[in-house]
Amino acid sequence: MLKLHTIICSTRPGRVGPSVARWFHDFAVRHGKFDARLIDLAEFALPVYDEPHHPRTQKYEHAHTRAWAASVAAADAYVFVTPEYNYGPPPSFVNALNYVYKEWNYKPCGFVSYGGVSGGMRAVQLEKQLVTTLKMMPMVEGVAVPMVAQQLDEAGNFRSNELIDDSAQTMLDELFKWATALQPMRDGA
Repeated sequence: MLKLHTIICSTRPGRVGPSVARWFHDFAVRHGKFDARLIDLAEFALPVYDEPHHPRTQKYEHAHTRAWAASVAAADAYVFVTPEYNYGPPPSFVNALNYVYKEWNYKPCGFVSYGGVSGGMRAVQLEKQLVTTLKMMPMVEGVAVPMVAQQLDEAGNFRSNELIDDSAQTMLDELFKWATALQPMRDGA
């Protein structure tokens, strides 16, 4: 079964990302086509990139890099749950992308974005450009959650709606097609 990692990209205290990511992860499990795992970038505690060798060499000197590389390598596809910071991606996401290279190659990715009125879509447009340089295939389909604070209950749990669920279903279906199609390239790498 293909492995899907849903990655919580925000690492700041008080973040909304874990609530949105738990909802999406549960949705992906019910979707049934992936072995779905929920990954919290904050748990890796990656400092600003601190490896002396280029990521292409895979000569990782730090334990945090080796742990992150193993996590990235274990997946066949990713969904990045991402906020928008000043019309762009969170620095933690960009930093995490830069830590490894080959581990990302020939894998599709989707985005679940959240924020204010734009639903994080301005960040996603930049993030799509970044992932292509790592030989990833970003999905056209995505999930956007505008005004995310209005989608949280009193306990801070994310509540979806029909439009968001339909978007998640469509993205997961496409992600599965691409992960399957790219499998020979991953195997050959």
